[in-house]
Amino acid sequence: MQHLLDVSLFNTMIRMVAPILLAALGGAICSRVGLFNVGLEGFVLVGAFSAIVGNHLVGNAYIAVLIAVAVTVLFSLIFAYISIHLQANVIIVGISFNFLALGLTAFCLKAIFHVKGAFYDKNMVGLPKWDIPFIKDIPVIGGIVSGHSPLIYLAFVLVLVLQYFLFKSVLGFRLLAVGENPVAAKSIGIKVNGMQYLAVLICGVLCGLAGAQLSLGQVTMFTEGMTAGRGFIALVATMLGQANPLGVMASSLLFGLMDALSIRLQGFSLPTHFTQMLPYVVTLLAMLFFRKSSYMADAQKANGSSR
Repeated sequence: MQHLLDVSLFNTMIRMVAPILLAALGGAICSRVGLFNVGLEGFVLVGAFSAIVGNHLVGNAYIAVLIAVAVTVLFSLIFAYISIHLQANVIIVGISFNFLALGLTAFCLKAIFHVKGAFYDKNMVGLPKWDIPFIKDIPVIGGIVSGHSPLIYLAFVLVLVLQYFLFKSVLGFRLLAVGENPVAAKSIGIKVNGMQYLAVLICGVLCGLAGAQLSLGQVTMFTEGMTAGRGFIALVATMLGQANPLGVMASSLLFGLMDALSIRLQGFSLPTHFTQMLPYVVTLLAMLFFRKSSYMADAQKANGSSR
């Protein structure tokens, strides 16, 4: 057991949780305005590919992150226009965008890099690892907390920022009002569609960061479908955390731990197929515990009442 639960396991957990946490926070913002966004998988995949393209073109990882955010925001804007302005079913639109992102990134991979399946450049430099002064020298804690990419630290900072934004700021109260009762919110002058657009754009920013962390923070390459269901796991983390940033962080840490544990178990001569399915089994079990909650139904109901 001591070889299974050690400092490196929890260090890996922090590293693996960042894409899930960022995407889940984006899903939470959408849920708060009554939009159940199942397109998180596609959003993150577009962000991951855009980050690699940006890094390949400009040779700077930080600018590549900004490019990933910009492209994902544009992608999310199309999603918002179809779902909000054209009043299409948000579930169908989200599923469609997942397939669109999968096909579009595969096509662009062939068109831009002239390769199929994966792109890797040994000269490409990903995001740096930051060692936190003083903390890195603390036994155990330093080994877990220090030595991660900037986007990992940003993800946990954003949890606190969004917690304050949603429950302490005026704009956050307006977003919550739109999700709770769009008719009442509209009657007091709140622009319901505008708030929903804002939520989707924030989701695009967060998913762009998640994709950049996935392709530039964890590895420095892109492979087709490299999100591997993380967007759907983030969706479950959103529901399990009741679209509350702190709750979303807790549920994301659980899934990050299972992801790290699945990697660790591969070193114990267990079948790879068994270890790789561990995070998804835990996701299904989490859905069973969540089945009695009505928050998702409330979000869908609010979304329907705003049409």
